[in-house]
Amino acid sequence: MSRGPGVLVSFEGVEGCGKSTLMNSLADQLKARGYELTVSREPGGTEAGERIRDLVLDTRHAQLSALSELFLMLAARAQLVEEVLRPALARGKIVLCDRYGDASCAYQGKGRGLGIERVEELNQLATGGLEPDLTFLVDLSPAEGRARMGDRLRDRMEREESEFHERVRAGYLELADRHPERFRVLDGMLSKEALQAEAWTHLKEKLPKPGA
Repeated sequence: MSRGPGVLVSFEGVEGCGKSTLMNSLADQLKARGYELTVSREPGGTEAGERIRDLVLDTRHAQLSALSELFLMLAARAQLVEEVLRPALARGKIVLCDRYGDASCAYQGKGRGLGIERVEELNQLATGGLEPDLTFLVDLSPAEGRARMGDRLRDRMEREESEFHERVRAGYLELADRHPERFRVLDGMLSKEALQAEAWTHLKEKLPKPGA
């Protein structure tokens, strides 16, 4: 399925790693240089996706099964691809997405034990094969991430036990090894400025000239 001339960049990592801050900083840089952007997040980014997000992350749904959680994430992702990502890429935009398919591989595939390979296959179905041109993995220990968040552990994922988040981190690093052509692993212990500078050196290699 055609994806258009745009560039899709995803941002991944454990809770509190700083990926969202990095994405927003790069978005500001891109806007300042004249690029047209679409910025989104997972789960979410559409009306249906935001409702799914509320359901999945609500602490009242603690008994949600691993498969139910996965299929809800896939449904939100399929809608995001159809409604937001492909149209933006077709218009030649730079698309920045706070989490994408790798998140399900790490969280449900590794963290919940459903298997990375199985989740990758289902991702292909949900996205029609749409993969990022570049994926930034901000690598940080879950303990450090949780310490940064302090008492802001609000949603169902954030409140999972530390062993779950360790498995998620391991899943992300496994994915980076599997897909070195698009993953760039960044040290989450770097300062915000250093992290942004390193990410920019990788991102600019993927960018068309403004107005091209």
